[in-house]
Amino acid sequence: MRRFLPTSRAGRALTVGAALLSAGAALAPAGTAAASTATESRHTVDYVALGDSYASAPLVPTQVDTTCQRSDQNYASLVARSKAATLTDVTCSGATTADMTVPQTDGVPAQLDALGRGTDLVTVTIGGNDIGFSTVLGTCVQLMSGNPGGTPCRTHYSGTGTDRITDAITETGPKVAQVLRGIHRRAPHARVVVVGYPDLFPDDGVGCTSRSVPLAAGDFTWLRDKEKELNAMLARQARHSGARYVNTYTATVGHDLCKPTGERWIETFAPETPAAPVHPNAAGESAMATAVEGALAHHGRHH
Repeated sequence: MRRFLPTSRAGRALTVGAALLSAGAALAPAGTAAASTATESRHTVDYVALGDSYASAPLVPTQVDTTCQRSDQNYASLVARSKAATLTDVTCSGATTADMTVPQTDGVPAQLDALGRGTDLVTVTIGGNDIGFSTVLGTCVQLMSGNPGGTPCRTHYSGTGTDRITDAITETGPKVAQVLRGIHRRAPHARVVVVGYPDLFPDDGVGCTSRSVPLAAGDFTWLRDKEKELNAMLARQARHSGARYVNTYTATVGHDLCKPTGERWIETFAPETPAAPVHPNAAGESAMATAVEGALAHHGRHH
């Protein structure tokens, strides 16, 4: 079996620049009003993308930042192209809520430093690293061999009567709220969009224990439920802060890591399509982009 996660930044992450597109304005006839209209039509959305590896897309071709393992096919880049927006992409594998306001390792600047009063749109995917989900997955892999048909990982984390991952999610909520307050302060005119995590494990709870997915059969439902709890927390924090939440989980159901190559948008622990283990491949990032675009279109119709 391949190693669960490589020692690169992509492997540490539970882990959002790329193309900068601007809309050309048609030539307007002379006159003050026409010139004003032409100026407005040339304005492009100033878009800043924040977040961890689910936003940066480690190992998905083409990687444009080796330090942060960032792809020009991540969901932010795709949304920017679709909206003809000018993108500043500071998403970085391994990022936590703390890295929004202080420099990350390897000299990566604080992500919120990319924001300004002229920022029009912000997307952020964050929280998975705060709860240590990659470490949880590593523990689940180690425990599987002793009880492949049981629930060794769930027992390990919740056997004492309290679920330590649920507790970690609860503790991360105020950290996410602080990040969102920081975004609003630095970019007071921006639409802020919290992008949730896609469907990693089978939504129906039916597992696929194998060499490439070395998880015990009974732990799939527990892991699924922890991810749903994480997304629910993100949705609550978005709502309380006045941000919009984008549900990428529902949009990716049926394309989890148990599906065969071609149908799978989340790679296994031994990826067959370029992506980090248990992360979206290019198709997964595209699906996330579609969900974000749909939310932005809905927002535009109501504002």
